[in-house]
Amino acid sequence: MSLPKTLAEDVARNLVMVARLIDEDPEQAYAYSRIALRLASRVAAVREAAGFAAYATQRYAEALAEFRASRRMTGSVELWPVMADCERGLGRPERAMAMAGESEVQKLDKAGQVEMRLVAAGARRDMGQIDAAIVTLQSPELASNAVHSWTPRLRYAYADALLEAGREDEAREWFGKALEADKDGSTDASDRLAELDGVEFVDALGEDAEGDANGVDDANGLSAEKAEKAEGDVQADSRHHVDSDSDDHAGPDADADVDSEGDRGGDADGPTKA
Repeated sequence: MSLPKTLAEDVARNLVMVARLIDEDPEQAYAYSRIALRLASRVAAVREAAGFAAYATQRYAEALAEFRASRRMTGSVELWPVMADCERGLGRPERAMAMAGESEVQKLDKAGQVEMRLVAAGARRDMGQIDAAIVTLQSPELASNAVHSWTPRLRYAYADALLEAGREDEAREWFGKALEADKDGSTDASDRLAELDGVEFVDALGEDAEGDANGVDDANGLSAEKAEKAEGDVQADSRHHVDSDSDDHAGPDADADVDSEGDRGGDADGPTKA
């Protein structure tokens, strides 16, 4: 469906904002999608964008309605896996499993079929069928050494399912394989591996700051507490010498000198600590 030029430009601007914000600020992306939807609800691309914005904000019923509308307009099966995942989001994993067995899956490209497999495995897990989920993920795509855009997520899902089943050694192996394929950091496989190995990451800078605050030895070999005591001893000793000098050389104007020093704002207790 074609739109008048001005309207088309307005719709396009809103769709650009949806794409730009959907990862960083999904609620704001959703707001832009609603504007585009009001302007051009009969455009399939607008319905699809509105669906993804709703999906990103976990408005699964709304997302499913938009995806269905887009599919009716285009006849494409491309959105089939995400539609099935919306069913999962609505607490209907059985429907997601039924969709995984429909003929539409055979019309998907390889990426779409892998995505459908991931959704089906998730639905199995939703139903407490962890062993069936593991079997669902076992496929030629999982066994292949070739790396595609979906490879990290597929390996990660398999590792996560193995871990839930108590197969920790195998899970560690597959988290490692997911990490090898994950050049863009799309998963937290490295964190999961570290967790399995009992590795804890700490903020070194924060530790240093905390150590200093608690009196940990500084570069000169003195703790903060000892350094403060030493500084106090030096100041006390300095005051002692000043007092002694004053006693030895006091004359008729000694009291006047002290008063004069006080008028200048001098600190009787020595220098102020930083």
